[in-house]
Amino acid sequence: MGFGHRAVSGRAEAGRGGATGNRRLTRAARAGFLLVPAGALLGGCGGPLSALDPAGPAAAATAQLWWWMLGGATLILVGVMALLAYALAGGGRSPSTAALLGGAGIAFPLVVLTALLVFSLRTGEALLPRTGGDAPLRVEAHARQWWWEFVYPDFAGRPLHTAGELHIPAGRAIEVEVMAHDVIHSFWVPRLGGKIDAIPGHRTRIRLGPVAPGTYRGQCAEFCGLQHTFMGFQVIAHTPDAFQARLDALARPPEPARPGAAEFVAACGQCHSADARRPSSGPNLAGVAGRQWLGGGALANDGPDAFARWIAQHPVLKPGSHEPHHGLLEAAAADSIARYLGGLR
Repeated sequence: MGFGHRAVSGRAEAGRGGATGNRRLTRAARAGFLLVPAGALLGGCGGPLSALDPAGPAAAATAQLWWWMLGGATLILVGVMALLAYALAGGGRSPSTAALLGGAGIAFPLVVLTALLVFSLRTGEALLPRTGGDAPLRVEAHARQWWWEFVYPDFAGRPLHTAGELHIPAGRAIEVEVMAHDVIHSFWVPRLGGKIDAIPGHRTRIRLGPVAPGTYRGQCAEFCGLQHTFMGFQVIAHTPDAFQARLDALARPPEPARPGAAEFVAACGQCHSADARRPSSGPNLAGVAGRQWLGGGALANDGPDAFARWIAQHPVLKPGSHEPHHGLLEAAAADSIARYLGGLR
C-alpha cells in the first residue's frame, strides 16, 4: 500500500508539474503573441517614410495631430472599458444607474471626438497654401505610371525638367502643383507634410517646408497599378547656393559628341532626353548619374553597371513599365549607352 500510494502521489505531482509547465508555456505564448504586434507598431514609428519623424513645420503639425488622435482614442477606450467593468461588477443594476452608464458611454466619446474634430480642422486649415509672406518656390509634380516628373516652370526664362528627384532650397517654403496624366496617384513626403491626390484633369497644390538640408523620401500613396511600389522619389534640400548650382548643372545641355551620345539618341531618344530643357514622354535623364536609384527605387544606382543591368533586365526589374525591351540592341551599343548615362551628372 505504501509503495502504491507513493506511486499514485508521484504521478499526481508529475501531473501538477506538467499542468504548471503548460500554464507557463501558455503565458509565454500569450506574451509572445502580444509582443509581435507591439514590435510591428514600434517598427512603424521610424524609417524614411515615417510621418512620426517630422522634418518640417507641416509634417510636425501632422505628427502632433496623430499623437492627439492616439491620446483621444486611448482615453475613449479606457473610459468606456471602465464603465463596462463597473456595469459588469453589478454597479448598473438599478434602472437609473443603467441609464446613467449608457448616457456616459455615449456622451464621453462624443465630447472627445468633437474636440479632436475641431483640432484636426484647425490643423488642416494651417496646412493649406496661403498667400502673403515670402513667395514660395513653385514646382510642378507630374505623376505617370510609374514615375514622377518635376518641372521648374520658370528657370532662366524656360521650364526645366527632371525625374525621380525634387531639388529644393533649404529654409524656403515650396509649393508643389500636383497633376496626373493617366490614373489617380498621390503625392506624399511623410517627413515634410501631408499627402495630396494627383487627379487627371485637375491641379492640386500642397506646401512643404521650410526644411533643413537633407534627403527625404517620397512615395505615391495611392495604389495605381502593377508597379505602385516602385513609384518612389527623393526630395533633396540643398543650401541656397548648392540648389542654384544643381539647377545650373541640370540646365547645361549635353555634349552631342560625347561617346555613346549617338547610340543613346538612336535607341532611346524617342522617349527620353538628356537635356533638362526639353520635355520628353519618358523620364528626363539629365543628371541621372547622380540619382540614388533607378526605376523609382527598383534598382540602386551604383554606376555604369547599374545602367547596364537596367537596359538588359528592366522587364524583370520593373515588369509592366512602358519602356520597350532592348533585346535586339547590340551588346556594344548597350555598353556605350550605359557608360554615357553613367556620365550624365
